[in-house]
Amino acid sequence: MSVAPVSIGDIAGVIAALAFALLVLRLGSVIGKAGKVLDETRIGVRGVSEQTVPLLSQVTDTVSSTNEQIVRLDTITANVSSMSTNINALTSLFAATLGSPVVKVAAFTYGVRSAMNGTGADKRRRSPRGRRRKG
Repeated sequence: MSVAPVSIGDIAGVIAALAFALLVLRLGSVIGKAGKVLDETRIGVRGVSEQTVPLLSQVTDTVSSTNEQIVRLDTITANVSSMSTNINALTSLFAATLGSPVVKVAAFTYGVRSAMNGTGADKRRRSPRGRRRKG
């Protein structure tokens, strides 16, 4: 049996092949771990999307209900505004029809009371010190 002479290049080639094989094994394990991470991410995204769709449906229902309530509130506000306008007109009508005669009656009764009490306002204006004595 004869042994073939081994050169330094042959040893370097074997070392390089072993290093390459080790590199392939390490990259394979890294790629496998990355695949597991991607699987977990896919499962997480699926769970989020399964929970988000019903949540969005509920939000849509809530917004729709809120819009209906806002329409009702607008109707109530318009009715209150109309009532306020009507009350204002009624107050103006009351003041125009009854206000003027009531003021006239009050002035007339004041005048009658003043006449019944004597000179009324004239008595209050004169002071006893300002009168001159006769004689």
